[in-house]
Amino acid sequence: MADCTADTVENMVSMMTDLTKTIEELNATIAALQTSIQSLKEDNALLLEENKYLKRKLFGSKSEKISSTDPQQLSLFDEPENKCKEELLEEITYSRNKKRFKGEKQLKLEDLEHVKELYDVEEKERVCDVCHSKMHRAGEEFVRSEVVYKPAKLYVKDIYRVSYQCRTCRKNNKVSIIKAGTPSPVIPHSYASSSAVTQIIIDKYVNHMPLYRQESQWKRLGLKLSRTTMANWVIITSKEYFIPLVNRMHELLIQEAYVHCDETTVQVLNEPGKEAISKSYMWVYSSIKESEHPIKIFEYKPDRSAANPQNFLKGFKGTTITDGYHGYSNIDGVINAYCWAHVRRRFYDALPSDLKDGTNTLAKEAVDKIAKLFVIEKEINELSAGEKVKVRQEKSKPFIDDFFSWCQNNENKVLTRSKLGKAISYALKYEKGLLVYLDDGYVPMTNSLDERTIRPFTVGRKNWMFSVSTKGANASAAAFSLIETAKANHLDPYDYIEYLLEIMPNIDFIKNPKRLDDFMPWSDQTQSIF
Repeated sequence: MADCTADTVENMVSMMTDLTKTIEELNATIAALQTSIQSLKEDNALLLEENKYLKRKLFGSKSEKISSTDPQQLSLFDEPENKCKEELLEEITYSRNKKRFKGEKQLKLEDLEHVKELYDVEEKERVCDVCHSKMHRAGEEFVRSEVVYKPAKLYVKDIYRVSYQCRTCRKNNKVSIIKAGTPSPVIPHSYASSSAVTQIIIDKYVNHMPLYRQESQWKRLGLKLSRTTMANWVIITSKEYFIPLVNRMHELLIQEAYVHCDETTVQVLNEPGKEAISKSYMWVYSSIKESEHPIKIFEYKPDRSAANPQNFLKGFKGTTITDGYHGYSNIDGVINAYCWAHVRRRFYDALPSDLKDGTNTLAKEAVDKIAKLFVIEKEINELSAGEKVKVRQEKSKPFIDDFFSWCQNNENKVLTRSKLGKAISYALKYEKGLLVYLDDGYVPMTNSLDERTIRPFTVGRKNWMFSVSTKGANASAAAFSLIETAKANHLDPYDYIEYLLEIMPNIDFIKNPKRLDDFMPWSDQTQSIF
C-alpha cells in the first residue's frame, strides 16, 4: 500500500512537472506570438504609411506647401499666391489687365528690332466721298505692334582664298606664292560650322530636344543631318575644346573656400562591364553665389562611389555644402555643412496623406519648427556674411537648440522604421553639419543652389532618357558645365558656345595652356566680346 502511494505521488509530481513545462512553453509561444503580432502591426502601419505617401506623391501636390495657422509658415515655401488675400485676387487681375499691360508690352518689345510697315490708300481711292475732290495726305497714325517670327534658314558658306605669285621669280624659274589665311575648321574634314554645332548643343542641353527630333528639324530646313553625325560633332568639340576648359575650371574651383555638391542618376547604354539598365551618375559641383567667378562643373561617373567626390575634391580645404550622402564625408581637411531643406523634406514626407489632418501631429510640429529658421534666412538674405552670423546666433540658434531637444525627446516615442522615426534619426545624425551655417555667414542654409544647377540636366533627361556611350556622357557633362557656368556669369549660352567654337580651333592650347584663362566666362577678353 505504501509502495502504491509512493508511485502515485511520484506520478503526480511528474505530471505537475510536465504540466509546468507545458505552461512555460505555451507562455513562451504566446509571448512569441504577441511579439510577432506587434511586429506585424508595425509592419502594417509602415506599409499603410508608405502607401499613403506614394499616393500623395503620385496624385497630390508636388509642392511642400502646407496649410498652417502660423503666419510665419507662409514664408517657408515662398509661394507667390500666399502673399495675396483671396478676396483681392479678382481686383488684382483686373487692375493688371487694365493699367499695367501696356507698359509690360512695351518692356517686352523695346529690345527687339522694329521695322515700320506702312499701309497706304491706293491712289484711285483717294477721292472724297462727299464732294468727290482729290484728297491730300494729312498724316499717319500708329495702330499696333506685332512680333514677327522668321524661321531659320540654312545656307552653305563656300570658303575661297586668294593667292599671289611673284612673276619676277617665275621668270627666273623660282616659285614664290602667298595665300590668304583662313580660319581653322571646328572639326577637320567636316562641313560643320561653329553656328551649326552650337545650335545642336543648345537645342539638346538648353531646349532639351533629343537628337532624333533635331534630325527631323534639320530635314525640314533642307539638310539630311543624321543623329549619328550630330552626336559625333558634339563629342569631338567637347573633347577638343570644352573638356580642357572644364579641367581648368576644376583647378580654379578647388581653390575656392566653399563648394556645393550634388549628384543624380543617368543611364548609359553602352558602358563597359555594366548592363544597359544600370544606373550611372552625374555629379555637380558649384561655387557659392558670393563667388567672384561662379563655376558649375558636371562630372560623369559610372557609380555612386564615395571615391568620386573624394577624387574630385582632392586638394580642396574648405567647406562643402551637401545632403547627407556619406560620400561627401571623411574628406581630409574638409568641413561638411549639411542641407536643412533635406531635413525639412523628410519631416514633410512624414505628414499624413491628408495634410488638413496633420495639425496636431509630431511631423507638423517639426515642420513648423524648421519653418522659423527659413523665415529668418529669407529676412537676412541681403545682409553681409558677418551680419548673417550675428542674426543667426541671436535668432536662429535658440530655435535650433529647441528643435534638436525636441528630436531627442521624441526619438523613442515613434517607430524607428517609420518616416517620422527616420526623419528624427536623420536630423540627429547630421546635427553637427547642420549647425555649421550658424558660425559662417558664407555657408547657406540649404544646398538649393546646386539643386537648381542640376535641374536642367534632370529636365533634359526626361526627354533624351539616356546616353548611348560613356563618350556621350562625358561630352554632355562638359557641355552642361560650360552652359551653366555661362548662365551664372550672365552670358547667353548660345553666344558663348559659338564664340568658343569660332576662336578656339585657331589656338594651340597644348603649347599655350595659359590661353585657356582667356576663354573663361568671366575673363576680360570674353566679357569685352559680350
